[in-house]
Amino acid sequence: MAISLTETAAERVRTHLDARGSGIGLRVGIKKTGCNGFAYVINYADEVNDIDVIFEDRGVSIVVDEDSLALIDGTEVDFVKEGLNEAFRFRN
Repeated sequence: MAISLTETAAERVRTHLDARGSGIGLRVGIKKTGCNGFAYVINYADEVNDIDVIFEDRGVSIVVDEDSLALIDGTEVDFVKEGLNEAFRFRN
């Protein structure tokens, strides 16, 4: 089981963690939306809970709760810029 980052995503996370001056890594998960859908949730991780699993990729810690991991195992997180837009993208 693993979640991975592209080099572009890892660089973005490292840059933002340095600018924040705190944080242990990137938190990735899912949340239920609507009647039967899910959406990715991404944020910076400031703590690790008992139900979290931690992965290390490209020098970045990735924190995922066990419930989300069952649904997003194998996902690659990328960071893309298109014109004025920039966002993390998920390949699952």
